[in-house]
Amino acid sequence: MILIADGGSTSVDWILIKGGKIKKEVYSAGVNPFIRGYDEIFEEISRFVAPKFKNSKIETIYFFGAGCATQEKNEIVKKAIAESFNIHDIHIDSDLMGAAIGLCKNSPGIVGILGTGSNSCFYDGKTITHHVPPLGYILGDEGSGAVLGKLFLNACLKNQLTEGIKEKFFDTYNLTVPDIMSRVYDKPMPNRFLGTIADFMIQNFEDDSIHDLVCSSFADFFRKNIMQYKYKQYMVHLTGSIAYIMEDTVRDIARELDIYIGSVLESPMVGLIDYYSSKK
Repeated sequence: MILIADGGSTSVDWILIKGGKIKKEVYSAGVNPFIRGYDEIFEEISRFVAPKFKNSKIETIYFFGAGCATQEKNEIVKKAIAESFNIHDIHIDSDLMGAAIGLCKNSPGIVGILGTGSNSCFYDGKTITHHVPPLGYILGDEGSGAVLGKLFLNACLKNQLTEGIKEKFFDTYNLTVPDIMSRVYDKPMPNRFLGTIADFMIQNFEDDSIHDLVCSSFADFFRKNIMQYKYKQYMVHLTGSIAYIMEDTVRDIARELDIYIGSVLESPMVGLIDYYSSKK
C-alpha cells in the first residue's frame, strides 16, 4: 500500500491507496517546515495522522508539501514522518512538484498554485526545470489567499473600500483593529489568518473595491510568475482553493493577458493517485 500526502500551509490530505483504489483518507493541519518546527510537525503527524493508519501495511510514503523546497527543510518533515510511522521508504518533495505531477503527469506544461500561498513552475514532464521564487506572502505570493487578505486589510483600515464594506467586515468577523494587529504581528501563522479574510472577499466579490483588489492580484500573479515562462507555447494548469473557487475570474484575467488555461483543479491528488498507481 502507498500513502500519498499533498498539502499547503493550511492543510494536508493523506490518502492510502492499494491497486489504484482509495482505502482511507485523512486530513491534518498544514506542516510547512518554514512555519512550523520539528516538534510541532511531529506532534501533528504522530497524534493526528499516524494512529489513523495504525493497521495499514504501508510500504511507501510520498509527501508533497508547502515549504518542502530545500534538503534541510525536507529532512525535518521526513524525520517526523519516519518516527511517526516507523517507515523508511519516504519521499519528500514540494507541493509544487506534487502539483506538476498531478496535473501534467508525463507531459510538459506550466503549473501554478493559488491557495493560501502561490507558486509556479515549468515542468518538462519529468522534473521542474524553471521556477520563479514565490517569496512568501510578505514579498510575493501574488494572487494567494494570504495576499488577498493582506491587501483587503490594508484597504479596509486605510478607508479605501466601498462605503459599508468595512462595517460589514467587522460585523462579520467580530474583530477590532487591535485584534487584527495582534493576529498579524503577534500570533503564530498569520498567513492562515490572512487566508481566512479571502473568504469574505469571495463572498463579497460583486463589490467594486473588492473586485478590483482580487483581479489586480491575479493579474500580478500571471505577470510576475506565469509570464516568465514560455506561456504562449505551453498550456497553464492551476490548482489550489483560490484558483478552484475563483476559476471563472482567473480564466478571464488570463485570457486578457493571452494566457491559455488548461485544467483548474482544487487538488492534484487524483492525478497523483493515477501516476503512482501506474508505477506499481
